[in-house]
Amino acid sequence: MAKTSAKAVLRERRKKRIRKKISGTTERPRLSVFRSDRHVYAQVIDDIKGETLACVSSFEKGQHRRANIGVCLELGKALADRCKAKNIGSVVFDKNGFTYHGRVKALAEGAREGGLQF
Repeated sequence: MAKTSAKAVLRERRKKRIRKKISGTTERPRLSVFRSDRHVYAQVIDDIKGETLACVSSFEKGQHRRANIGVCLELGKALADRCKAKNIGSVVFDKNGFTYHGRVKALAEGAREGGLQF
């Protein structure tokens, strides 16, 4: 049985507390961010239909890059471009229990620069 760190348990609590209040709709989907030690993943999700509308990551095929703040800024802009292609203008930002700082903040700022509103 795997041992879960106290840090991970606290993040899961924060995540559940946030997800009670935030939900993505067809008009305004949810932008969910996951940050691992090396990479960052972001998805735009319609929770009503249960489908992912757009996604971006620092671990995409042919572009394995370690996610620093500069890379996360570019990822946010790329995600905004993919959302524009699917006529998505505004989203609900879900930081997934992570602090709004560093790479998560850079991704959000890049998405805002790209034209997404949240």
